[in-house]
Formats: sequence, C-alpha cells, structure tokens
Amino acid sequence: MKLSLNNFVALLTPAIFAQQKYYKQLGLRDRVLNLSLMVAVVLTLLWRQVPGVQELTRLLAREDLLWCRATTIAQKSLSERFLVFPSELFERVFKDLIPQLHLNWQQRLRRPLPDSIKFALKHFDRIWIADGSTNNALFLKLKSLEDLKTGQLAGKICTVIDLVTRLPIEVWFHTNPAASETNFELPLLNLLSAKTLILLDRGFYHFHFFQQLIDQEVHFITRLKALSSY
Repeated sequence: MKLSLNNFVALLTPAIFAQQKYYKQLGLRDRVLNLSLMVAVVLTLLWRQVPGVQELTRLLAREDLLWCRATTIAQKSLSERFLVFPSELFERVFKDLIPQLHLNWQQRLRRPLPDSIKFALKHFDRIWIADGSTNNALFLKLKSLEDLKTGQLAGKICTVIDLVTRLPIEVWFHTNPAASETNFELPLLNLLSAKTLILLDRGFYHFHFFQQLIDQEVHFITRLKALSSY
C-alpha cells in the first residue's frame, strides 16, 4: 500500500511525539537536529539511497525532507550528530509503529491470500518468518570512521515477519557481524506461542532448538542441511 506524504506524516508523528519525554530524559536538547529532524534525515537516507553525509547535507539545505523544512546545517555538525544520537530512539519509534501498521492492515481492503496460506490458517493461529542477516559493510564516509578496516560489516540483524500481513513483528540486532543466529534463539522462543507456524532461516538449525519449539507447541519449517543425520 502506497502512502501519501500526509498519511506518512500522520502515521509517524504520534510515534515521534511519544518519544519526546524519553528524548529529554536522555539529556538531549531540543535543538535544530532534534528527534523529528533526525528521523526525517535517516528515512531520507534509506529511502532515496543517499550515498553519504555530504550529499545528505546538500539535500537538507536545498529541499524539504518529508515533514521538515529545508535547513542549512554544517556537514560536520550532521556527521557528529549521527555518531552520538542514540539508536534506541529510532528503535522505539519503529516499535511504536508496529501495532498501528497491523491495525491499518486489518482495516483496509485486503488482497486475496494465496491458497497455501489460507490452508495453513485453518490449522495455525499465525504464520511467521524468522530470518537472520549480516548487514552490509559500513561506507566509512565519516571522518571518525576512517581508521576502521575497509569493508567492515555492520553487525547482525534478525527480523520476525508476519507472513500474512508481511509486516514486522520484532527486530533484534547484534553488533558482532559473525554472530550466529543462535544468539537470537532465546528472544525468539520468548516471542513464540502455541499454534504458531514459524518458517526458519537455516542458521537456526539444530535439534535442541527444534525440541524447545516442539515443547512450546510451535510448529516449524526449515531447510534440511546437507549431510544431516537425524
């Protein structure tokens, strides 16, 4: 579903506003590069695939970014702000949005579901997907990152998605890009409930974990590893 700018702003504004109290509790001042502007800047960076902070600074100076008016800011100031701005604020905004996204999906005219999903929903209350991925290498565009090794990976992420709505349920992050998916098993087990069908990334493949799922009355589908013995 495509969102107009007005709908996009209406969706995000309550989630951003809800974090203002926490923003101040962290000791952050409500200056030019505040929470609202930083969310707009990061969304623009991702949405428009802006290659670096230099180009982002130029964009911000010459045009409005989403709900924020064009603003002239020194590139150094924006770079430094990225380094110190708490990532947990973006996470909290995102997680505030998830329930509203699911509610919107329930209320809008739905597309027909594939027959396989219709059949599965007769037997399970929910159908989820868990997938772990290694984030792409850092671009190292900031001066403060220039001493890092070129091509350094940016950590590991695990996302749980509702297969029916195709919307996120939960996202976890690990700073170590070499971390195994097993690091996400405990939070995943805590998230899952009985009568769930979970489609698993093969990184979760080991029989102790499978037994824990079975004990929780969770059903699962995953790919068989080569040379597996069972």
